[in-house]
Amino acid sequence: MVSTNTNKIIEALAFEIGDNLYIDIAKWHLYLSNAKLHTVVAEKMYPLLVDNTITEDRIFEVLSSIPVKIGGGKKELPLTDLLTLQSQMHLVNIMRTFQQEI
Repeated sequence: MVSTNTNKIIEALAFEIGDNLYIDIAKWHLYLSNAKLHTVVAEKMYPLLVDNTITEDRIFEVLSSIPVKIGGGKKELPLTDLLTLQSQMHLVNIMRTFQQEI
């Protein structure tokens, strides 16, 4: 069972991710909270916080492992293909901030 503290950290991380990271499609910005991906990303990123393994490479590796269905599920792309480099770097900063706080 996941502890309450863990849940709070994941929820706070999901909020930051959802409000600050977006998918860029044809110059349209779809924030991860609107795409319902913020919690998935937070849950996948949480172990990096616990293990203290926050590096750009590890973060990009995790993002690459998150499939995003497009076209009504006809195709899947890794999240890294849809996020701008700016959003990816913003996630690095969010993760480093959270690491300092826990």
